[in-house]
Amino acid sequence: MNLELFVARRYLKAKRKQAVISVITGIAVLGVAAGVTALIIALALNTGFQVELQSRILGATSHVSLLQSDGRPIEGFSGLIDKFHGMEGVEGTAPTIYGQVFFVGAVQSQGIELKGIDVTREATAIEMFQRIVAGDARNLLLPGVPGIVIGKELSRKTGAGLNSFVRVIAPEGELSPLGKLPHRQSFKVMAIFESGLWDFDANWAFVSLSSAQQLFHLKEDQVTAVEFRVRDIYRAAEMGRQIERRAGEQYQALTWIELNKPLFSALRLEKLAMFVAIGLIVLVASLNIVTTLIMMVMEKHKDIAIITAMGGTSRMIMSVFVLQGVIIGVIGTTVGAVLGTVTSWFLNRYKIIHLAPDVYSIPYVPFYSRWQDVVAVCVVAILVSFLATLYPARSAARLDPIEALRYE
Repeated sequence: MNLELFVARRYLKAKRKQAVISVITGIAVLGVAAGVTALIIALALNTGFQVELQSRILGATSHVSLLQSDGRPIEGFSGLIDKFHGMEGVEGTAPTIYGQVFFVGAVQSQGIELKGIDVTREATAIEMFQRIVAGDARNLLLPGVPGIVIGKELSRKTGAGLNSFVRVIAPEGELSPLGKLPHRQSFKVMAIFESGLWDFDANWAFVSLSSAQQLFHLKEDQVTAVEFRVRDIYRAAEMGRQIERRAGEQYQALTWIELNKPLFSALRLEKLAMFVAIGLIVLVASLNIVTTLIMMVMEKHKDIAIITAMGGTSRMIMSVFVLQGVIIGVIGTTVGAVLGTVTSWFLNRYKIIHLAPDVYSIPYVPFYSRWQDVVAVCVVAILVSFLATLYPARSAARLDPIEALRYE
């Protein structure tokens, strides 16, 4: 152990007559720990919302959707899908039909978004079957009355339970002497899903591709979109451009990032603002380090003078007080990092804070601590603690030993 570190540690172990300095040192450590704890929890909160919403959105929507640029249905979708067979980065494709309909349940009716899917395709089945909580989505293919899969919240609100019969009304239906009349069709609830997103569970339903084509008066080779699952979700924009080029100029690709850009942009901005705002707590805590070191310089002026008279250099004196401040910062940061990480894990593991799902889309506040965030907070806290030592350390290094010992 070098001399500077030995002296710094001895100075931090205050004697009885230096109790005030000891108390202030403890407050400085607690201040840094509190700031680091608060910042880690705040970043875990923001990251939790981002990760949770992202996983639930991707569980309910496709990674990339290919549509006609003019909004018309895609004709000959089988030939279009064949173009992407074996394409690198694409894990699955599925034809899809979207449309807004009126859902008539046992006790209540409401407008919903209806999606026609091909259950036999792996890209659709992987996402669908993981979210089923009652029934079986494969029953959509059974002969007889067409089947429908609805969200858990939609089932609760409309009273449409498993195996019950409901009616679906498409706004633009068959042409008659009185004009276009809504097309009505009865469905049997074959399964109920729960995605975790309240809006999706309360306003979406699925039917087979053929049922959707019949309801919306589309031909057998017509769909409204072709959906893609890609290997790397963060390269969805690049994959979308490649899909557009391969499909042709008349097609347009939309990614999950584009469809949810306002939400995730807001979360990133909030994370930055939160880092700056709560980071000020660490800055305020560093002022306690300044106070502690200034009082230490005043208390130890005789010791500093003696060390200087014995050949100690200004750099050595400065190093002693810099090390003191850094030790305070490291201890406070370590305590804060442990407390913040453990608290975030506990809050997320036991779902302590509940939310209104119809307002926030998810039923509880998620906390995800990423090691990158914890490391960034620790580095910033220790850096701020180091900067706080510079003024007191320079003051100690400039102390004149003759003046300090004149009246001793």
